[in-house]
Amino acid sequence: MNRIRKSVAAAALAASMVGGGVAGAIIYGATIGAPIAASAATAAASPAAATTPFVSNEAAAHEATESAAREAQEDAGQVPTVP
Repeated sequence: MNRIRKSVAAAALAASMVGGGVAGAIIYGATIGAPIAASAATAAASPAAATTPFVSNEAAAHEATESAAREAQEDAGQVPTVP
């Protein structure tokens, strides 16, 4: 009877170690994945246009159709927000 108890206790100990290892890996994976996801979201949210300067379209056909407000924004080097 004593031998069976030792075997059951050893099996329970091994099972709890495996279960703890799995739980720890899941928790560790969740804490590692959160900063990676946050940095990826930040990188995706940054506008690419901020790194390149705005270049106005000065073609005659384009200039004939735009408003004075839009032309003023283009002349100031701003991305036009008015039609």
